[in-house]
Amino acid sequence: MAASSHRITFGPLVAAIDQGTSSTRFLVFNSKTAELLSHHQVEIKQSFPKEGWVEEDPKEILQSVYECMERTCEKLTQLNIDISNIKAIGVTNQRETTLVWDKETGEPLYNAIVWLDLRTQSTVESLINKTPGRNKNHLKHKTGLPISTYFSAVKLRWLMDNVDEVHQAVVSHRAMFGTVDSWLIWCLTGGKSGGVHCTDVTNASRTMLFNIHTMNWDPELCKYFGIPMEILPSVRSSSEIYGLMKISASRKSGALSGIPISGCLGDQSAALVGQMCFQDGQAKNTYGTGCFLLRNTGAKPVMSDHGLLTTVAYKLGRDKPACYALEGSVAIAGAVVRWLKDNLGIIGSSEELEKLAASVGTSYGCYFVPAFSGLYAPYWEPSARGIICGLTQFTNRSHLAFAALEAVCFQTREILDAMNQDSGIPLTQLQVDGGMTSNRLLMQLQADILCIPVVKPSMPETTALGAAMAAGAAEGVSVWSLNPEDLSEVTSEKFEPQINPEESEFRYARWKKAVEKSKNWETTQPVANGNGEISIFSSVPLGFYIMGSMLMLIGAKYIAGDN
Repeated sequence: MAASSHRITFGPLVAAIDQGTSSTRFLVFNSKTAELLSHHQVEIKQSFPKEGWVEEDPKEILQSVYECMERTCEKLTQLNIDISNIKAIGVTNQRETTLVWDKETGEPLYNAIVWLDLRTQSTVESLINKTPGRNKNHLKHKTGLPISTYFSAVKLRWLMDNVDEVHQAVVSHRAMFGTVDSWLIWCLTGGKSGGVHCTDVTNASRTMLFNIHTMNWDPELCKYFGIPMEILPSVRSSSEIYGLMKISASRKSGALSGIPISGCLGDQSAALVGQMCFQDGQAKNTYGTGCFLLRNTGAKPVMSDHGLLTTVAYKLGRDKPACYALEGSVAIAGAVVRWLKDNLGIIGSSEELEKLAASVGTSYGCYFVPAFSGLYAPYWEPSARGIICGLTQFTNRSHLAFAALEAVCFQTREILDAMNQDSGIPLTQLQVDGGMTSNRLLMQLQADILCIPVVKPSMPETTALGAAMAAGAAEGVSVWSLNPEDLSEVTSEKFEPQINPEESEFRYARWKKAVEKSKNWETTQPVANGNGEISIFSSVPLGFYIMGSMLMLIGAKYIAGDN
C-alpha cells in the first residue's frame, strides 16, 4: 500500500544513459524533483594492445547500455513504478573517444580509440612541426583547442591510415564516424535500419573538425586532417528530439521502445548542466584522479591566454544560443591519495587520510607539489617534478596528509585564477562533484583557499542528471523546466570560507613558492629513437655516466689483456 501511494506522487520520469570511460549506467529521475529513483551500472573493459594504446569494444559498450536498461527496468517494476512514465531519454558520454562503423552492416570496423590513447603522438608532432612557428595552437582560433592526441581528428586520421577495413569503407562510402554518443544514438534508433547519425555541439567541439564560431563542421579543418565530411554525423543542439528508441519487444527494456532520445551532452558539459551552472561566470570542478574544471563564459567564446581550453558548454534547443566554457585540467588530485597509500604506505584508505589531516588541522608549514608528471594548467611545465618542502623535525604523516589535501585545493585555485584572468568575470562560488567531494575536510579547505563558497549537491549523479534535464526540457517533450525558480528543490551543501583572506593569501603565496622550486627539475627532454623508444642517452648526466662506465670497462679489459 505504501509503495502504491508513493507511486501516485510521481510526475513524468526522464532517463539518462551515462556511458563513461570505465562504466556505463542507466538512471531514471523524477522530472519534478530531480530525485534519482533507480539505476544500474556495468563496468567496461579497457584493452591496452601496446604501450600508450587504449581501446574499448564498441559492441561491449552497446551491450552494456542494453544490460543497464534491462536491469533498471526490472528494478522499477519491483518498486511498482510504471516504466511508461518515462517520457524521454538523454545520453551523456566520454568525449573524444573515436569510432568508425559500416552503415550497411552496422558492424564496428575497429575498436573505439579512447580519449586517453597516445598512439597519434608522432602524427601530432608532425602536424605541429608543419605549422608556422611550430605552433600547437595553430587551429585554436577556430577550434578553441591545441593540436593534441586528446582530440578525435587525429584518432580518425590514424584509423583511416592504418586500418584497411576503415580505409576501404571510406573509399566505398560505407563508413560512419562518431564519438560514443553518435554510436549509441545510431544503434538505439534503428542502426542499419534507419538509425539517426548525429552528435551534439558539445561532442562535436572536441573533435578539432568543428568551428566553434559557425557551429558547423569546418571544410578547411576537414581538409587539413584529410577527413571526408560525408562520414561525419549531423550536428544538433544538446536538447531536441533526435529519434525514437527502437528496442525488440522480446527484451525487458522493450517498454522503452518509442521513447524519444532528446538530450545529448559530453560528460563534462552534462555535469555543468546538472550542477545548473547556467549563468555566465558559474563553474564546477570534478574531483577524480585529476581535477576537471568547466566555467561558463556565456554566449561568447573566450580564448585563453593561460593554457585553458575553449569549448562549447551546451546549446539547449535548436533555436537557443550556444553557451561556451573555459576548461582547465589538473593532472593529480585523487591520485595523491593513491600515491600516499600504495607508494608510501602511510595510509590505508582515503577515509584514513581525512582523519589524519583533521587530527592536526594544519600542514605546519609543509607544502606538497604533486607534479609527478610535470605541471599541467596553468603552467604546462613538463620539466617539473613532485616536491615536499618546509619539513622540520616536528613534521609527521598527519601534516603530510593535510598538505596533500591542500595541494588539491591550491591547484584548483591556480586554475580558477587563470579562468578569472581569461574571462574577466570574478567567480562567486564553485560547484563541485566527483569522488573526492565526500571528504568534508577537503571541501572546507577548498572554500578557505578560494575565499568563496563551495557548493556540493546532495545528489552526486550530476552528469546523468544534466543529460536527463536536457532530454526532459526538449521541445516536444517539455516535462522538465530549466527555469531557475523551478530548480530550487534540488538540495545542496554549502561550505563557506572560515579563515580570513589574509591567511589564505599567505598560504597560497607559500604554495606558489613551492611550485617554483619544483620547476626545471628535469633539465633534458626524453628523445625517442627510431623505434619510438626512449633512449637512455636522452638524459645527459646518465649518458655521460654510462659512456664513462663503458670506457672504463673497455680500458680495464685492454689493460688486463696487456698483462
